[in-house]
This record gives sequence, C-alpha cells and structure tokens, in this order.
Amino acid sequence: MSAGGPTVHAQPEPPSPRPLTDPVPARRAGLLVTLVLGGLTALPPLSTDMYLPALPAVTKSLHAPAATVQITLTACLIGMALGQIVIGPMSDRWGRRRPLLAGMTVYVAASVVCALAPNAELLIAVRLIQGLAGAAGIVIARAVVRDLYDGVAMARFFSSLMLVSGVAPIAAPVIGGQLLRFTDWRGVFVVITVVGTVLTLVAAKWLHETLPPERRHSGGVGHTLHTMRGLLADRAFSGYLLTGTLAFTALFAYVSASPFVMQVIYGASPQTYSVLFGINAIGSVGVGQLNGRVLVGRFSMHKIMAGGLAVITTASVALLLMTAGAFGHVGLAPVAAGLFVLMTGMGLVNANANTLGLMRASHAAGSASALLGTSSFLVGSLASPLVGIGGEHTALPMALVQVVCSLGAATCFVTLVRPWRRATAQAVPTAPVAAGGRAPAGGAREQGAREQGARKQDAREPGARAHRGV
Repeated sequence: MSAGGPTVHAQPEPPSPRPLTDPVPARRAGLLVTLVLGGLTALPPLSTDMYLPALPAVTKSLHAPAATVQITLTACLIGMALGQIVIGPMSDRWGRRRPLLAGMTVYVAASVVCALAPNAELLIAVRLIQGLAGAAGIVIARAVVRDLYDGVAMARFFSSLMLVSGVAPIAAPVIGGQLLRFTDWRGVFVVITVVGTVLTLVAAKWLHETLPPERRHSGGVGHTLHTMRGLLADRAFSGYLLTGTLAFTALFAYVSASPFVMQVIYGASPQTYSVLFGINAIGSVGVGQLNGRVLVGRFSMHKIMAGGLAVITTASVALLLMTAGAFGHVGLAPVAAGLFVLMTGMGLVNANANTLGLMRASHAAGSASALLGTSSFLVGSLASPLVGIGGEHTALPMALVQVVCSLGAATCFVTLVRPWRRATAQAVPTAPVAAGGRAPAGGAREQGAREQGARKQDAREPGARAHRGV
C-alpha cells in the first residue's frame, strides 16, 4: 500500500519453454540407457508390488498387526513422494549423476536393512528411507529425458519408457508370489537389493552426465523455492501438472479397489483377476506405444490429450452408472470392459502431460520433474482410503473417485492449459538438430515464430491478472 492508493505488483513472467529451435544434445539414449531409465522409473512397483504377496508372511514373522505392516507400504510411498521434491532440485544444481548414484546407493543399503529388520518399527523406518532414496531414480530419469530430448522426440521417448516401466506392475506381484515358493519375505528384499545394485552399477557405467555445468544452478534452498514458485505460477505448467495428477489418481483408484471389486463383488477368481489386471496393463502400454510411434507427430499433443481425457471420462461415467445400478445388475464382463477402456485412455494422457510440462521447464527440469512426480504420488495416495469408504461390498466409491478425478483433469486442461490458444508447432515434428547444434533454417524459423507467439501469450496472462488485481 502507498499513500496514493494500492500498488499492484506485477507477477513475475512465467518460465518460458525451450524454443523448439534451441540446440539439444546430439547424444541420444541407446537401447541400454533406455532400459536403465525404464528400470529407474519402475522402482515404485519394484519396491511395493513385489512385496505385496509377502504382507501376510511379514505379519506372522514380526508378530505385528496387519495394519502396522501395511504402514510399511505407506512409508515407502510417502518417501518416494517427498524424496522427489528434494532430489529433483539437487540434480539441477549438481548434475544428474551424483544425486542419482548417491540415492541408488542408499536405496540398496536400505534394502539390505529391510531384509534383516527384526521388528516392524525398524522396517517402517527403513522403508521410509528406501522410498526417499529410490525417488532419485524416478525424478532424475524424467529430468534426463528432458535433457536429451525435446518436443515430439521427448513424447516418443516417454512412450518407449512406458514399454519398459509398464511391464513392472504386471510382473512384480507375479515374481514376488513365485519367490515366496522358494524363500520367505526377507528373500524378496534380497532380490530387490540385487536389482537395485545392478541398476546402480549399470547407471554408473553407461549413464553419462546430461546436464552440462553451464546449465546448472548455484542457488540454495531459496533459489529452489523461487524456481518452484515460478513454475507453479505458470498457468500452463500448473495445468499439465494437475491434469496428469488427477488422471493418475483415477488410475490409482482402480489399482487400490480392483482386487475387492473384481474378486469380492463380481466373483472373479484370483487367477482371473491376475489375467484381467495384466490385460489392462498391456492395453495401457500398447496405447502408449501407439501414442509415441503413430499419433505424436501426426497430431498435436494437446489434441491427443483431449482425446485421452474424453476416453477416461466416458469410461468413468459408464462405470459409475453400472455400479450405481442404472442398468440393473451387471456382471464382471461389462465392469472389466469399462476398466479396460479407462486404462487404455491413460496411455494418451500421462506421457503427454509429462512431456508438455517438462517442455516448459528446460531451465529447471529437475524441479519440474519433482513437482510432477510428488503431486502424483501424494494426491494418488489419497485414493486408497477414499475407495474403501463404502467397504468391500460396493464399487460405487471407486467409480465416484474416478469420475471426480477425470472431470477434474478435463476441467484443469481446459481452463489452465487453454489448448485452443496454444497453436504451437507440436503438430509438426521437431526439426532434427545436427551435432553442431544448427537446425534446418526454413522449418526452424517457422516453428520458432509459432513458439515465440505462444510465449508472448503466456507472458501477457500474468500481467493482465496483476492489473486486474487478481
């Protein structure tokens, strides 16, 4: 406030995306590096899903209540959520390799202690540390992709990662169950230790530094908070973040409730449920490959996301009507079909939301990756208690959560991203950049002009809000 009246301070200009004409590193990820990055992004199911079949055995072995043992899962997920918000900015300051290798080393050590834990209390504490350290693999893998790729190429690579990381949720519970035929729950953690060790050694050998010193930040906590505040103040970045987070929450509602919905309510056997779960995961991965190999480059990523959001919203509404009894009593097949359509639609939303969000943060890919990952884990974890409100004998809470989240994702996409105002060059593949960092002149100039117009539009929005006193 000043003597002449209130003074309105203009909001800082949001971070601009890296122009599509900017040179990107000439080095591209080979097959081995792709597998390593896919393995790092698969750490959540590796750390949680492989351990699920062993929960009853842990309860008996440690003489702890089932509710206490379940906290070991929650602790790991919370650790992975919070770890990303810390390690992501660290990788912007010190590069990708050092935080990654340090985090993976702690992850392996924590896995060893988990295998030796004598009581539930220590197991919970170490699982929290395991999650915090394992977050390095998740958040830095996304940042590395942002360092190496841009635009359409980044979307395609994220879809390729889904082919690797998407197999983990299918295989992890099966592997965990088979391991219990030959060992106890401690043996499961031994296998997790071995896998973590292999990933760490391969990353140390073949995953080179992707963030050169001249692009790193030297600031401390204050700079990190300022960077994240700037990212969240960017309307479009927040739109991509919320759209992806809410879509992921609808997915997590399915993962949390599907064992009870399909087996207890609709009478599927454990074997039938495993088959259906695997089919849904394959559908999501398959559509993700269709997105990366066919759709991206032919259509705008915004149009693809809009189509995916329409699919998951339609499937969610159909599931709500079925579980509410609008069509009378329905059997397993219609509900399974609705869940399959929901999962396939996810393959068009999540990879593109991550890609578009990271494209707006080339200056702080680690911080952006941290925000994208942390929000998904934290909000997604709320799905478990919400879908269980009605008990084990109704699927209505699951469908309600999915409808609310899918409608919320679509609303954030329309109101924050405003895709009709972002006529950028995303429908045209990014012009290849030669090793010398020079793009073809004609296509580059055209794409640069489009991108510059989009950035000018973004820069006007915060100022307009400030003048209105919002």
